[in-house]
Amino acid sequence: MRLRAFSPTENQIPTRYSLLSRLENRDDHESWKDFFDTYWRLIYSVAMRSGLTESEAQDVVQETVITVARDIHKFKRDRTLGSFKGWLRNTVHWRIADQFRKRPGEKRRARTRTDEARIPELTEIPDPANPLESLWQAEWRANLFEAAVDRVKRRVKEEHYQIFYLYAVKHWPVLKVSRVTGASVGKIYIIKHRIATLIKQEIRNLEQTLI
Repeated sequence: MRLRAFSPTENQIPTRYSLLSRLENRDDHESWKDFFDTYWRLIYSVAMRSGLTESEAQDVVQETVITVARDIHKFKRDRTLGSFKGWLRNTVHWRIADQFRKRPGEKRRARTRTDEARIPELTEIPDPANPLESLWQAEWRANLFEAAVDRVKRRVKEEHYQIFYLYAVKHWPVLKVSRVTGASVGKIYIIKHRIATLIKQEIRNLEQTLI
């Protein structure tokens, strides 16, 4: 599953709470695209690592987005009640559970459920010993990094990002990067430092606005 992420320019990136408010308008396609591009990999990865098939994981992504669209107006922005991160985690948890229950031969729970999915409570406290919680935290951090890289990548020159990628991500020797790209060793060091700093700044921004 490979989708090209959309990333607005630095000045266009909305704060998370302004975005949450905008998501209440289902016709605001730009905001929903921003939401989807930010979170689909997280939801998909958690679903896959929870034991679902690719098709089931894709259904979890779709059904999670539908649930958020339906219930975003119920989300309370009071931080004492919980975070959007926690609310989304619980929503994904229930959509994953739904997929397991749909499998042929799975035993139904004794209690019945209505067609309307249970809305996860913001006051639910995650259990650190829960494997799903540990998985969520790990995937959240990985998704945060990928989202930051996506945003920074679109703010810098393509050739500069290529230099950064080869040197900082692929760990090519600096002389090899210089030979392949034609950039001086000094320039490579400067570009690596600049882009790494931008990524760290973007991660901090996302940490402040996504949770």
